[in-house]
Amino acid sequence: MVELLRSNDPVLLSFADAVLRDANIPHQVVDQDLGRIEGSISAIQARVLVADDRVGDAREALTEAGLADQLP
Repeated sequence: MVELLRSNDPVLLSFADAVLRDANIPHQVVDQDLGRIEGSISAIQARVLVADDRVGDAREALTEAGLADQLP
């Protein structure tokens, strides 16, 4: 799995998750619960991980959805 996106913004994470799900791209959103537990200091960000062989497809889907500026 490759980290494609990192954020504490629940709306951004939900949108990215929906875009990847709609494109049938295997992915996981991890560390969301840790971000909620640690509170407002934003030390732990949730991450969107994508299957190694689908990184290009995921980047393309997220870029088409207007999230190019959020990608590393």
